[in-house]
Amino acid sequence: MSAKVIGVRRWVAMTILSAALVAGAVFGIYAVNLPGHNVFGAPKVAVKSPANTNPVSLGSFTNGFSAIVKPALPAVVNISSSKIVKNPMGDEGQPMFNDPFFRQFFGDQFGHQFQQQPKTEREHSLGSGVIISEDGYLLTNNHVVDGASDIKVSLSDRREFTAKVVGTDAKSDIAVLKINATNLPVLALGDSNKVSVGDVVFAIGDPFGIGETATMGIVSATNRGFGSQIEDYEDFIQTDAAINHGNSGGALIDLHGDLIGINTAILPGNGGGNQGIGFAIPMNMARGVMDQLIAHGKVVRGYLGVYIQNMTPELAQSFGLSQPNGALIGDITA
Repeated sequence: MSAKVIGVRRWVAMTILSAALVAGAVFGIYAVNLPGHNVFGAPKVAVKSPANTNPVSLGSFTNGFSAIVKPALPAVVNISSSKIVKNPMGDEGQPMFNDPFFRQFFGDQFGHQFQQQPKTEREHSLGSGVIISEDGYLLTNNHVVDGASDIKVSLSDRREFTAKVVGTDAKSDIAVLKINATNLPVLALGDSNKVSVGDVVFAIGDPFGIGETATMGIVSATNRGFGSQIEDYEDFIQTDAAINHGNSGGALIDLHGDLIGINTAILPGNGGGNQGIGFAIPMNMARGVMDQLIAHGKVVRGYLGVYIQNMTPELAQSFGLSQPNGALIGDITA
């Protein structure tokens, strides 16, 4: 076989691989298009998520940012969930009964008379959510409602609803809930691809269950990952707007009042509280997951069968690259 033919085949193979990477949307995670389009491979979903037809004018900030925050507050809700967990009390609860010296005198069966039966307890969790349609669809974090046996949603007007889970996705930490209500206040969905470092943002949620609370900051970074172990797909918007316990699932909005992210995590430091390093799931990612959860109850993702790793300066030097850009295919699955 001639060298020319080998070169052509190699070129064809590289072209196919490049096309596969593009179709996989950022190295095989999933493709998320802008509002009005769909997740790669998913049908269109009729969710009435409004666009912001009347964005806030930048000239209205004479006394602060109430023109942005005040209309957004009613669309952010408190989510209270609970689940039944078992609290086993076996030999681990009474280590004395496992001591060989104790068993030598009293026998192996003596301690079993005092063992307690496993107990069940109700574990409560507080979080926030965002109303994204007038007919009752809500976005929140998966970890807010994970395993919950009952979920209560409290609105700013003190109405309470029992919510049902439409679908959850642990890999992105997104969940969609539904309450039986109409004519609800909503937040318009923004385009998180347009977010830049330095943009002014507002985090809205219900920290510690005290009620709707707004904090202000800037976008500190985009496309951030920090190994949170909360979700598999990390592409966070980082912000210094204060995010505290109970803010999970709340809204991150921009100067126009558009929803650009779902507040998810913080780096608490040794003190355990807000350190000015908070993270939100970009709205374009959350929108794609939401569409699939509403359509199918789950998320179906493409799979390339390759392992991707970051291009470090050391790897770039070994490959003779002038800049450590791009990604490396580290392995191929069988």
